[in-house]
This record gives sequence, structure tokens and C-alpha cells, in this order.
Amino acid sequence: MNLCPPPVASYSFSCDCCPIRWEQLIPDRIVGDIADAIGRSRQNLEAIATSDLSSATFDGVILALEAATRPLDIAWGRVEHLNSVANGEEFRTAYHAVQEDVVRFYAAIPLDERLWERVWAVSQRGEELSSTDRRLLEETVLDFVDGGAKLDRAGRERLLEIRGLLAQKTQKFSENVLDSLGAWEKYVDDENELRGMPEAVMAVLRADAEDHGHPGSHRLTLHEPIYVPAMRHLESEALRRELWEASNRVGHAEPHDNSLLIGEILQLRREEALLLGHENFADLVLSRRMARSGDAALRFTKDLHGRVEKAFFHAVDRVEKFRAQAMGRPVEHMEPWDAAYWEEKMCRSQLHFDGEELRPYFELDAVLRGLFAIANRLYGIRLLERKTVPAGGDIPVWHSSVRHWDVVEEDGTPIGDFYLDPYPRQGKRSGAWMEDSLATGYRDREGNWHRPTGVIVFNLTPPTANCPSLLTHREVETIFHEFGHLLHHLFGRVERESLNGTKVAWDFVELPSQILENWTWEREALDLFARHYLDASPMDEDLLRRMRLSRTFLTALGFMRQLAQQKMDLDLHISYDGSDLDSFLDGALAGYRMPFRTMQPPTIVRRFLHLFASPVGYAAAYYSYKWAEVLDADAFDLFAQCGIFDKNTAVRFRREILERGNGAPAEQLFRNFRGRDPALEPLLRRDGLLETKNGRPGAAGRQLKVKRPGKTGKLHS
Repeated sequence: MNLCPPPVASYSFSCDCCPIRWEQLIPDRIVGDIADAIGRSRQNLEAIATSDLSSATFDGVILALEAATRPLDIAWGRVEHLNSVANGEEFRTAYHAVQEDVVRFYAAIPLDERLWERVWAVSQRGEELSSTDRRLLEETVLDFVDGGAKLDRAGRERLLEIRGLLAQKTQKFSENVLDSLGAWEKYVDDENELRGMPEAVMAVLRADAEDHGHPGSHRLTLHEPIYVPAMRHLESEALRRELWEASNRVGHAEPHDNSLLIGEILQLRREEALLLGHENFADLVLSRRMARSGDAALRFTKDLHGRVEKAFFHAVDRVEKFRAQAMGRPVEHMEPWDAAYWEEKMCRSQLHFDGEELRPYFELDAVLRGLFAIANRLYGIRLLERKTVPAGGDIPVWHSSVRHWDVVEEDGTPIGDFYLDPYPRQGKRSGAWMEDSLATGYRDREGNWHRPTGVIVFNLTPPTANCPSLLTHREVETIFHEFGHLLHHLFGRVERESLNGTKVAWDFVELPSQILENWTWEREALDLFARHYLDASPMDEDLLRRMRLSRTFLTALGFMRQLAQQKMDLDLHISYDGSDLDSFLDGALAGYRMPFRTMQPPTIVRRFLHLFASPVGYAAAYYSYKWAEVLDADAFDLFAQCGIFDKNTAVRFRREILERGNGAPAEQLFRNFRGRDPALEPLLRRDGLLETKNGRPGAAGRQLKVKRPGKTGKLHS
């Protein structure tokens, strides 16, 4: 007997058995639904705040707080999702009408003295709790302190104001990037101007031009599946320069200039940190992460810089000499629009390898089938695709290209489900990400387990009328990366929602995603999906050998680019003094950037969504990617020793990492899996950057020492 109520057209409606009615979640409903969700959540909080203080218990306060805001959590999670994938004028108007109310509602929770009194009373009561509930209690206390519970009235009012302003300004930053990306296009009628462009991309350009009313032409945009291959393959230096200059105007030209917004956001973040007792914003957001402080993250960055600096400038010198020889000119620095082109050309010349050779072996559906087969071999799960409404099924979606899967254990026990949104389009944010905001697994107060739902979003090379979606290897890595996040979300077995899945320290959250990328380089895994889309032939040994050689070819260049971005992030959030932004960054990044002939190009700061598209996001935490690379390389080293499909290792990784969420400190989870602290050596060895002495591998890389958590600290918002 189906006990589910009939589907309700509401952003805040939730039922484990009912699919979300995306087609009914229209902008006109946002204001009313969000107001209703805030009202119901406020009633729940009021019941806790007016409960008997003398008999405050863990169940009556802490668990009640877990559930109190769920109506708004559900509603706002869906609004935020659509804000990323279906952003239009009507949606923005409705979003802006409610955003401040939502931000102020959440920010006001730890500022309610009555709630704080009850949370503190429970923390002092000494109830006998499970280890998970004890951690939830500790984290809740720290969340309240971080949220301003100990501030005086004036401080509380200012903190509310700051967080409201940050929400507005970071949303505007994101919209400026989205709008300026979408505003640029170029139609090229003469194919000769596009000489060198991969044929798979040319097919997309022709199809896109026809879709936009220009049959017979080619439509260039700044979206990643177009821009990246253009900068690596276009023979026309003039056209590469035009694309590069257009890319640098994203977020840096009226009416979408983010320059002033960046200064305002940084100042508000600094004021927030000082208000909460920290010297800078980096210390505020990192004190409960593995790094513990901004200085520690900066030392980590500088340490890696020292280890790769020599290799970086040697790689720059090699590319410049190669270019000079190829052009019959003296050796000189390149222009910024030439760098990727000549790196690619050098790789093709010296390794006889062109990454475009791989596209025919990476058809999207085949990659997904192989990825799911790998997940089955590692974890014994099965993925069952369900037809969406546009495809004649019963699963509603927000766009006709979106797909949906159920995920079950090998015996059929349900785990969760997820949506996949594969291709770029107008109104969709660039990049790739996994969202856990629709539903995280948890056990309610009646003992019922609620299953998780995830979303993985990409901007992959789209198909054309005559050709399926054929991917670069980097796009394949991106699919594996986001699927790793998804497994972390779906596998979570911590019973408390705020501790489950990906709700972990942000310098740990990339471990489950980045480790999965390693399987895209292994023959045993590639054989499950790397088949030519025309005849299903496997990748031959010579192509695989050249592909693997490319992994460490000029690696120091990409390594240093990432270090430059994380140092830029940390310096902005530790020591930026409000001076000229570009001059400050030029000084901060000396020795971290490739030297160019006539100009040092502006940084990506004005379009850096990771840092400025939300009040916190990856602000002061972009180092997390490289930090997690250390973790993933060391963790995968164990798989490599035991066999990449070794069941015992996979079971340990699932139980000790993927299922544990934030049920214990991140460093403890890693030690439980690896048996020690993480070491730097596996990453440096994997990237071909391990120092050697007398032609022999150097001593084992030092361990990345992680301080054990203390009793106090702050959690990122």
C-alpha cells in the first residue's frame, strides 16, 4: 500500500518515495514557498528555545535542532541548485527577493540566546552518548560559537549584517561571471581560420552555429569544451589572442566588472574574522580543518613551491627553446596566449602524442558504463538508469539532457539516487561539481533511515547530429572526480545528517574524488570503457604508453599554476591591505608564474568562482585541492601495491573514509585507513617531481604532519 501523499508543487515538499517535480518548481513559487519554509522552521526553533531549560537533553535540543530547519534546508537546496543550472531573469528576480531573508534566518540561529543557553546546558549535563552523538554535540557547540553566540548585542547585529551583505555581493560576483561568459561569441565562416582545431570540436562549433541561426559557420564561445582545445590547438595566433583577451575580460569589463566587489567581499570577510576573534579570514575558516590555520596552509604551499621551483623554470626553459627552434628564432619568452599551444605542440613532437587521439576512445556513454563497472568491482554496487519524463519515463528533470540513476547494493538494497547534467548551456554555471543539497542520508528520531540524493553537473563536449559526445581525457578525469564525491555522499552511514557524507573538513573532502581519477590511467580499468566508438577496439599499448608519458610531461607547469592560485587565495585572505589588487597579486605571485614577453597577464581573480561565488566556498581553502592530492596519491599507493581492484583495500576505504563522513576527525580517518600520517613522496613520484640524489630516488618523502584537533575551533560556514 502506497502511503505517500500526492505530489505537491512546492520547493519544500520532500518524500523519499516521490520524485521531485522539477517542472513545477517555477520562479513564481519561490517567494511563497521560501516564506512558508522559513515560517515552519522558525516554529520548530521556537519550540526548542522555549523548552524547559532545567531539563534540556541531547534529544530535546541537539537532535531537535538537526530537524528544525529541514523545511527550509530542502526548499533552499532546490532553489540554489536551480540557481546554478537554470539561471534566468525571472529566476534571479525571485532569488534576490528571498535571499536576504534566508541568509538572515540561518545566521540568526546561533545568535538566539535562548537556543545557545540550551545547547550549552546540554554540553555541561554529561549525558552518556554514543561517539557519534558526542561528536555532534561538540560540533554544535562550536557551530554556535563560530556563529557569534558569545558576541554582545552590537556584535551580533553587525555579524548578521555582514553575512547578508556577503550573500548579496558573492551572488552578484557569480552573476557577473555567468553573464560575461555568455555575452561573448564569435562566428567564423572560413574554416582556414580554425586550422588545427580538433575535428570533434569543429563538429560542435558547426552544430552550435546552426542552432543559433548561422548555418555554415562556426560559433566560438568561452565555455571550457571550446576554449581549452582552442588555446591548445588553434594555429592562428591572432585568434588565440582574441580568445585569450576575451577570457580575461570575464568579470573585468563593464557592466560585469568584479573589481570593486572583490575588495568589498575581502573587507567584509576580514571584519567577520576579527569580530569572531581571529586575526584573518583564513584562520577563521581553517581552524577546524586539517591545516588548522592560514599560516599552516601557506607553509604547505611554500614548501611545495620550493620542491618544484627548479623543475618549473626548467620546464619553462624547455618550452621556450622548443618554440625558438621550431620557428627559427632566438630563444625568448612567449606571449600568454602562446603557452598552452606550444606546450601541446612540444608534447606532440617529443612524445608523438596528441591528446585528441584519445577522444574516439572516450564516448560518454561508454565512459559512464566503465565507471559504473569499476564502482561495481570495487564496492559491489549496481547503478540502474531510470527514464526521465522527456525520454518517456516517470522521472521529472530540469532540462531534457539530464539523466537519473538509482544506486543499489549488489543484493538490491537501495543506497540512494542521483541526477547527471552533462552539457553546457545558457544560464548554467561553468565548471563541474557534485551537489549534496537535495538530500543527505540520515536516521530520524523514529529510527527510519532516509536515503540520499545527489547531483553531478558537468560542462562536457556535447554530441552533434552525426557524432556522439567524445571526451578529452581531462573530461574523463572530471567525470571520475565528481563521481568520487557522489560515492562519498551516497555511501555515508553516519546517522546524524550534519555529520554525514561530504560534510567534512574541506581539505579532506577532495580525497574521495581525486583518488578515483587514478583509475583513468590504469590499463585494467581503461579496458572497461576505453573502446573506439566506431568498432569497439581497445586502446593499443603504444597509445597507452604515450598517454602515460604525457602525465609527467612538463608536469611542473600545471603544478605551479595550482600553487599560484592557492597562494593568491591565501594571501588575499591573510595579508591583503586594500591596495591596488593587481599590484598586490603581482608581488604575492613572484616566482609562481611563467615569465612572458610583453606583459604579465592579469590573474583569474575576477572570475575565480571558487573564491567569490558564495560567502565562504573555497575562500582561503583553494589549497585543499593540492592538500588532498597528497592524501589521494598516498591512499592510491596502497591500492597500487595490493591491486587496483583489491576487494580488501576497497572495503577498508569505503568503511574508514567513504562511510564515516565527519563522524571522527579527518586525520583520524586517514590514519585508520593508511595506518599512519600522509606522506608527500607518492604525489611527487606520481608527478615525476621526486628529488633524486646520484640518479637514485631520494629518501622517503616526509610525512604531512597534521595536528590532532583540540577542544576549540571554528567551522566554516
